[in-house]
Amino acid sequence: MVSSAGNPLRPLLGFGSFIQGFRGFPWMGVNFFLKDGLNVDSPTLQLLQSSANLPMVGKPFYGIVSDVIYFRGQHRIPYIATGVFLQAVSWLAIALLPLPNVSIITISIFLLLGNFGASIVEVANDALVAETGKQGSSSKNSQSSSMGELQSFVWMAASIGGVLGNLLGGIAVERFSAQAMFLAFGLLLIIQFFTTVSVHENSLNLPTNSSNSGIRKQFKELSLALRNPKIAYSLVWFASSYAIIPVLTGTMFFYQTEHLGLDSSVLGLSKVFGQAAMLLWSIIYNKRLKLIPPRKLISAVQATMAVFMLSDVLFVKEIYRNLGVPDSVYVVVFSGLLEVLFQFKVLPFSVLMAQLCPPGCEGSLMAFLMSAIALSTIVSGYLGVVLASYVGVSGDNFEGLPYCILIQAACTLMPLFWSSWIPSDVKPQKKKHKKDN
Repeated sequence: MVSSAGNPLRPLLGFGSFIQGFRGFPWMGVNFFLKDGLNVDSPTLQLLQSSANLPMVGKPFYGIVSDVIYFRGQHRIPYIATGVFLQAVSWLAIALLPLPNVSIITISIFLLLGNFGASIVEVANDALVAETGKQGSSSKNSQSSSMGELQSFVWMAASIGGVLGNLLGGIAVERFSAQAMFLAFGLLLIIQFFTTVSVHENSLNLPTNSSNSGIRKQFKELSLALRNPKIAYSLVWFASSYAIIPVLTGTMFFYQTEHLGLDSSVLGLSKVFGQAAMLLWSIIYNKRLKLIPPRKLISAVQATMAVFMLSDVLFVKEIYRNLGVPDSVYVVVFSGLLEVLFQFKVLPFSVLMAQLCPPGCEGSLMAFLMSAIALSTIVSGYLGVVLASYVGVSGDNFEGLPYCILIQAACTLMPLFWSSWIPSDVKPQKKKHKKDN
């Protein structure tokens, strides 16, 4: 846990981000456990998947609390340790409960608890990245470079965890029980817990927080930032660009496993391909795309999502199969890319928010952004259930699936009509000093 410079910050963030990305491993088991073990239908599966993200909506509150409430002089490490502990309790409980005692309500409670812990960890990690970007240099360019490098490091660690987690998850689902997968991940979280508590925050050389403002003042600063029209309109556009799209994750999972009969290894490889694309996207963005105006880049990603959805219509109508493209190849490549395309917008948009955000409010605003995304994806998941029910698509009837996907693609294009809410070009907000040192 100690780097070459004697500061355990990078190993701490790297290992923590890797574990957060590796959460795809147990979640691969969750889908099959719900479908095969508890015999849930596709609407129930999607409702559970969406509802499990409810704790993510509270991220701004977790961030503000960690800013102002210290435990023995520490205000990041204790929150990371607590979040990891809650996740470990959640997954170990599901793993060790006898199968007859596991109900939909029981697993829903533990999944909510696990995501509550994960959201706390993510907020604390993001705060550490934000704080580190402020330290050690009087040069604005140097600070920006330092923060960008650490953000890229964390992003890549999470992507590598996602690749490995989904790859192993797809293999493990066929060879082990889902509860064995939950047990393995729970034990991995126990290791993370003890490595985290072995680090004292003083060793991270973080900048001292001289303001130590209360929760009320932190909320006031966040409120002032959200009153900035550029920030407010951008956030509304970004949240709505997710919320109005009825996602069909549960329906597509049943279509791929029940109707097409694809193995879990194929679904695992699909997610691996998507995570690898995410990693490649972060590299390409940093090297080639970060100078493109955010409105143009984010709108291009939105339009690309619609194109991939239209491709899914051809897929479910078996056009690609008739052209000689195996279903498994399409699912691995195109379905894997479509799933992560929803996340491609986050990187350029988070950079945009960092540029628009007034100094001193970075952590709270980024937590608010993540909670807005979480709430929007929950809404889109519920809309997907409503759409599938309205069209008549179920776990054993997929005749109306092409019409569902066409409606989904049309909803994806709609936000482009008010993309002017995103600034075309911005300059970073500069901190106003009352006096020079």
